[in-house]
Amino acid sequence: MSAVEDRLAELGLSVPTVAKPVAAYVPAVQEGDLVFTSGQLPMVDGSLAATGKVGEGEGLVTPEQAKDLAQTCALNAIAAVKEVVGDLDRVSRVVKVVGFVASQPDFTGQPGVVNGASELLGAAFGDAGVHARSAVGVAALPLDAPVEVEIIVSVR
Repeated sequence: MSAVEDRLAELGLSVPTVAKPVAAYVPAVQEGDLVFTSGQLPMVDGSLAATGKVGEGEGLVTPEQAKDLAQTCALNAIAAVKEVVGDLDRVSRVVKVVGFVASQPDFTGQPGVVNGASELLGAAFGDAGVHARSAVGVAALPLDAPVEVEIIVSVR
């Protein structure tokens, strides 16, 4: 097990099986020393952990729930990277994170939601987990997912 996986285990987490793509793409691809993941949904054991829009109010995914779902997305992205590079200790840097949040029109807390992914990557990769990031609100995501996260990492 890698040091990254040891740190995840300390958080009570493990690298899951890579989620099967829902369309015509692969979970991750390496080009040179960079690995690009496809957008990862909050899949757990082959199913979405939650569906719907993020916001405040009845029937909506709360920002706190969405932050947890963003963490799940990041864990799935880590799994996609591992499938390509084999050993997560080869990751020298998390370069970029892009988080998409299916939001109610008046919701502006996307950065707080995507912090779920950023904080997990920091915990897993330490200083190498500090990254550039975008957090974007969107009208809808595949399968009615509340959150989607993609990452770019450099490897040695």
